[in-house]
Amino acid sequence: MTNEAATATTAAEPSAPAPESIPHGLGASLQPADARAKTEGTFPYAADLWAEGLLWAAVLRSPHPRARIVSIDTSHAREMPGVRAVVTHEDVPGSPLHGRGKADRPVFASEVVRHHGEPIAAVAADHPDTARMAAAAVIVEYEALDPVIDPELAFEAEALHPDGNLIRHIPLHHGDPSAAGEIVVEGQYRIGRADPAPIGAEAGLAVPRPDGGVELYLASTDPHADRDTAAAVFGLAPEQVKIVVTGVPGATADREDQGFQLPLGLLALKTGCPVKLTATREESFLGHAHRHPTLLRYRHHADAEGRLVKVEAQILLDAGAYADTSAEALAAAVSFACGPYVVPNAFIEGWAVRTNNPPSGHVRGEGAMQVCAAYEAQMDKLAKKLGIDPAELRLRNVMATGDVLPTGQTVTCPAPVAELLQAVQDFPLPALPKDTPEDEWLLPGGPEGAGEPGAVRRGVGYGLGMVHMLGAEGADEVSTATVKVQDGVATVICAAVETGQGFTTLARQIVQETLGIDEVHVAPVDTDQPPAGAGCRGRHTWVSGGAVERAAKMVRTQLLQPLAHKFGMSHELLQITDGKITSYDGVLSTTVTEELQGKELWATAQCRPHPTEPLDSSGQGDAFVGLAFCAIRAVVDVDIELGSVRVVELAVAQDVGRILNPAQLTARIEAGVTQGIGVALTENLRTPRGLIRHPDLTGYALPTALDAPDIRIVKLVEERDVVAPFGAKAASAVPVVTSPAAIASAVRAATGRPVNRLPIRPQAAVVTSQ
Repeated sequence: MTNEAATATTAAEPSAPAPESIPHGLGASLQPADARAKTEGTFPYAADLWAEGLLWAAVLRSPHPRARIVSIDTSHAREMPGVRAVVTHEDVPGSPLHGRGKADRPVFASEVVRHHGEPIAAVAADHPDTARMAAAAVIVEYEALDPVIDPELAFEAEALHPDGNLIRHIPLHHGDPSAAGEIVVEGQYRIGRADPAPIGAEAGLAVPRPDGGVELYLASTDPHADRDTAAAVFGLAPEQVKIVVTGVPGATADREDQGFQLPLGLLALKTGCPVKLTATREESFLGHAHRHPTLLRYRHHADAEGRLVKVEAQILLDAGAYADTSAEALAAAVSFACGPYVVPNAFIEGWAVRTNNPPSGHVRGEGAMQVCAAYEAQMDKLAKKLGIDPAELRLRNVMATGDVLPTGQTVTCPAPVAELLQAVQDFPLPALPKDTPEDEWLLPGGPEGAGEPGAVRRGVGYGLGMVHMLGAEGADEVSTATVKVQDGVATVICAAVETGQGFTTLARQIVQETLGIDEVHVAPVDTDQPPAGAGCRGRHTWVSGGAVERAAKMVRTQLLQPLAHKFGMSHELLQITDGKITSYDGVLSTTVTEELQGKELWATAQCRPHPTEPLDSSGQGDAFVGLAFCAIRAVVDVDIELGSVRVVELAVAQDVGRILNPAQLTARIEAGVTQGIGVALTENLRTPRGLIRHPDLTGYALPTALDAPDIRIVKLVEERDVVAPFGAKAASAVPVVTSPAAIASAVRAATGRPVNRLPIRPQAAVVTSQ
């Protein structure tokens, strides 16, 4: 590393326990290599980095959601003692724009600001307090403008961006528009703005290189994409910019705000010194993308037996000031607008528009979560109108393998939706709480809370959700991995970032399974390695895991071929089991350790799933590589006088394809369900007039351990997806998508109220007359 920078970049793996204590291969609950360091607090994150001659950075952000910039005066900041550099839009040597899905966002605002918190300038100084004071000393004269905060008004409002206010429109037409059902239900639904609320706020270190380039040490989840963006902005060749991935403190979305990374690199290049920036929680809320607030209007048609005939819907995503990944989120929302149900006729209109609200982007289950809450509310309305049990109505309509999505794509992957729903329906319900003083904590208001036991009503509701895996609409999903074996120790080199989804553990398991080697290490990630893509939608389990498996199998062939040749047989007649190499006839028996002595073997391989295609002008096309499904039954207690809600139990059934690590899979599902509880009940980033109110973790209420109910994983369906390398499916996003809908369904059952907004506000659960 240049300039003797960053005394910590990755966690050292703990010493290996005795081989007999290590679980082996796929299907075992192998412990993560960094588990001990993280639990002891010694795991190094980006905020822990240090370098000789370090400077500190601070960013000045707009206090307005929309304004014209009249002037920017940096002279006072530059004259402050200890200030080494101040940069604005005038100091960007390359492209002035960047963005995840579309490069439409300025590095620094120059003529106008389009959202609260947009970067205006950045400062580097010899002390963090000096940097913050200097940033505050930059004088910006604004002409405040009326913000456009209602996405419905964005269609007629003046253009907020040179590209216009409409980011994407998808009209999906499937079947007969004149089809109609005997029973019709309608509804309008709103989903609020949610923040990914990463465990640690953004932090990073930029170090200038002798060749005029720069190294960025970041908790990036897509380092090669971030490198290419940074190189374009810095006016450098990609090989002059290197990104080293430091410890990622959890990621449920694109972890790093690029608007955070870019000023950091510019300051390092301008000063010639290492520069560190650690965002406050407020800056984190202001900078990174949020879940799309969504307005949905639905009309469901069904016959007298409750079978769906037609679904009509309008979906409007508030993208905020910039496009980001809104086009992709809209594709998911429109495609899954009918849910995992057989719908012969569907007519969906979807729009994503710019406003002056905070930017929206990729947050786990984007698009799919919003429509799930709406179509499941419609199914409850339909069941009530028909007088049919809500679970039974769903069973009459669920899709299966071979059915056709409204996009015209045939569902070729396993789709055991009926089996999942039946499993949660049949699971025993939790016991009712006793009306005794010692059980007061069971009240929705919690310990010492207000409320009377007589006002509590119990409700049971259902949710069926679906998500797509990997990228969609023609995205080139490819990953490269190298497996090296030397002195009986294997090393995996792959730029797949460990964000908590368990890729490094899976990579170790794959090599153990394929080569019979106990000790497997995964190398730290940087952009000197071939790209592996972003860590989302089960991508690294499928694509990067597939690349690791292929490379390991190539090394296996290198190991076995000489041995097979010596005994006059094909290497395919040899097998590796529990570290032993044996032939089909038992003549040959040796150990992997013996055969690897003095050898160095390595191989590099790629994995690229089958291609997809963009949706056409009618919303038709084979846009998705694979699908994953989940069923959840929610049991809630609601105080109908106060409107407080306690989630008692969530019973989960999920199709997982194949269980690769039981403990890890259970943790991922439980975490996803708990995240969905926050979406359903507490998480609402309020933005009156486009201003983020209370951008901190006191004003933004995350669910805690006290909010987590009993989560019962009642069934995991292992029906392998034959096109996936291991047959496994993405596990984390679909419970996030499904649990808010199930909780809302249960609150409807308890109160009889429509509950058409998430998060559920207390007034929505109050029953005024009984």
